Order: sequence, then C-alpha cells, then structure tokens
Amino acid sequence: MAEIERAAAEVYAPRSAQLWRALMNWLEFFFDILLQILRGTPCVPQLLSSMGLAHHRLLSPSSSSSPSFKPLPLVELPLRLEDGVAADDPGPDSDPLEKLTVVLDLDETLVCAYETASLPSMIRTQATEAGLKWFELECVSSDKECDGKPKISYVTVFERPGLQEFLKQIGEFAVVILFTAGLEGYARPLVDRIDVDNRISLRLYRPSTVSTEFREHVKDLSRISKDLSRVVIVDNNPFSFLLQPLNGIPCVPFTAGQPYDDQLLEVLLPLLKHLSQQKDVRPVLHERFHMPEWFQMHGLPASDFK
Repeated sequence: MAEIERAAAEVYAPRSAQLWRALMNWLEFFFDILLQILRGTPCVPQLLSSMGLAHHRLLSPSSSSSPSFKPLPLVELPLRLEDGVAADDPGPDSDPLEKLTVVLDLDETLVCAYETASLPSMIRTQATEAGLKWFELECVSSDKECDGKPKISYVTVFERPGLQEFLKQIGEFAVVILFTAGLEGYARPLVDRIDVDNRISLRLYRPSTVSTEFREHVKDLSRISKDLSRVVIVDNNPFSFLLQPLNGIPCVPFTAGQPYDDQLLEVLLPLLKHLSQQKDVRPVLHERFHMPEWFQMHGLPASDFK
C-alpha cells in the first residue's frame, strides 16, 4: 500500500508543478494587460496578438467595404447597398468610363396607371392625402369607334415617390432610355408628362420588343448596344430581360396602394451609382441577383441566355 501511495505522489507531483506554472503565467499575463490599460488602453488587434490569436477578418477594415450582394426573390429587394462599397479602380492611365446606360421600364416601375372610370375614389383620396403625385391623361386607343375614329380613353397615373429626383440624379451619370411594352398611343403622352426636362434620351415602345419561345414582349438590349458591359435594365417584370439576365435589376412593382414606397431613391439610385463605377456591370449584378439561376428555376435553360 505504501508503494502505491509513493507511486501516486510521483505521478501527481509533476502535474501540480505544471498547474502552478500555468497559473503563474496567466497571472503574469493579466498583470501585463493591467499595465497596458494603465498606460493606455490597447486596441483589439493588440490584445488578440498578445493572446497568440490571429486578427479575425471581420475586424479588418477591408471587410467592412466589401459588398454584401444577395439573390433577389421575385417581389423583394434588399433595402440598400452597404456603405462604402468598393468600386473598380480604372487606374491613372486608364481611359475614363463612358456613361452608364440605364434602361427603365414604365408601368409599375416608374408609374402605375388605372382606367379613370374604374378607379375607386377611395384609392385616389388616400393617395392624395399621402402626398402621392397623380394626373389624368387622355390616351388614343388602338381600338376604333363606330364611326372609324380612334377611341379615346382616360387614365389616372400615379408617379412613384421620388420619380423626378430619381430621373434628375441618374441623368448626371447615365444615359437614360425608356423601354416599355406599352403602346405608343398610351405611353408617349404619359412620358411627356413625367419627363418635362427631357432627361430621357430615347423612347422604345411595344414594336421594339421581341417574341421568344418562352415569353412575348421581351426587351432585347442588343437593339440598344452591342456592348452590354455598361448597360442595365430596371424592370418589375424579370421576364422582360430574359435574353440578357446578367444586365437586369428586378424591382418591386409599384401600385397606388404604396404611397410611401422608397425604392427609387433608397434602393435603385445607390445601386445604379455603384454600377456606374464598374467597367462591367454583369459580374456585380450576377453576384447580387443570380438571375440566370432564377430563370433556370422557372424552366428557362441557361443555354438560351446571351
């Protein structure tokens, strides 16, 4: 029995000494930290370094400036870009970038319109009380009256909040093109009303769209430019840009029941400003929205994408 106790003492004595040494080391470490605090509070990287830990990447200044792009569901758009998104640096010897080309849809993107005769007065009243801008418009229909004259229809148009400021600001860094699947008899007088300062350089109507195996009234951006590296289309209907999914921004549809909508100024404008600094918008948009994958989920093969 005495031999067993002696053997146990021989085993545990070194371990006790190790524990005491470890304890003394920790006391010495915390004493050093206390001295640093008294001399001047150390920063987080210094404390991590003194503990033998690597500086985590989340604490790095560069990580705060990296974009956090996410895929976009059909009816949801992330509120805004993170602050400090880094842009491509063209370098001192590079040619300055040409203006970005921004192609804008009309209905449910910039405005929403209703047949005046069927518009509930409550909707108009609520929109007016909320400060939503609206106007009535006389449109020439493609239909004919009994006497053969063009049929005149009347619509009430609501502007998306911030529309005028949005057009003004994007005009400073982009060429603005309107591309609508609407007929010219309806769309032309409407655009005349919302673009009194002629900020829209080109208007394209339904005859400029194309039909595909999957959808009609598709907006083929190759009709605007052969080089699509700095062309972007904003449309509430993603199928409008199925031929060039890497150039599309699907936006939340606008209705008169959304008088406090802030998509134009708070969501789309910051994104377009960021894209205006890119040599090629497509990698950024693909990373953020993953539109080719979205189309594949809806049965459109990737081989058909341009």
